[in-house]
Amino acid sequence: MKEPKIVFILGNSGSGKGTQAKLLQERLGLDYIGSGDMLRARKKLNDFTGRKLRESMDKDTTTRFAPTAIVFKLWVDRWEAMKEKPEFKGFILDASPRKIREAELLDEMLEWFEWKQYVHVIFINVSREEAFHRLTKRRVCQDCKRIIPDTGELKSHVTCDTCGGRLITRDDDIPEMINNRLDSFEEEVMPVIAYYEKSNRLTRVNGEQSIEDVYKDIIKAL
Repeated sequence: MKEPKIVFILGNSGSGKGTQAKLLQERLGLDYIGSGDMLRARKKLNDFTGRKLRESMDKDTTTRFAPTAIVFKLWVDRWEAMKEKPEFKGFILDASPRKIREAELLDEMLEWFEWKQYVHVIFINVSREEAFHRLTKRRVCQDCKRIIPDTGELKSHVTCDTCGGRLITRDDDIPEMINNRLDSFEEEVMPVIAYYEKSNRLTRVNGEQSIEDVYKDIIKAL
């Protein structure tokens, strides 16, 4: 079997990591793991964990209030299913890990699944000022939830270019909550960036380019 590609995409809110993850998924045929999406699905279950996630995530739509153990349970369940797929090509982990403890545990689990040697960590780097600007301007499709960045011809769109749904502003894209997310990134995720850089597994990509140029740089790194 061809060696799988295990790709972690890290970057500040507004860096475009979700957009790049989707582009890579389409080009390389990789499975996509978005911890936020998985937690939002998990919180719909009417059990203690579902209720607890609703209580915390409805106050702040980031995932930082979810215990690491819960996130890993969701990941491991997905990995077990992937391991059984004969056509498995790899996966993209979007916006994770978010803490040093998660990064260390992730290394341990990927070694268990025999994937650690295939890991590529991409850091899409944008300044705090640029991230804040993008987050206050971006919109999301109310139907398919696709994030529409404030760039190029997308600036003038009033409906989703994928499904035609109406574009709205996300509830958490207000200055106070944006600054909370940016603070959290600097405090928790930047040490993770340093962790991967120290072990020579990190590629920094300039995220203040066009979507197309960021994508080209990531493909070159892979």
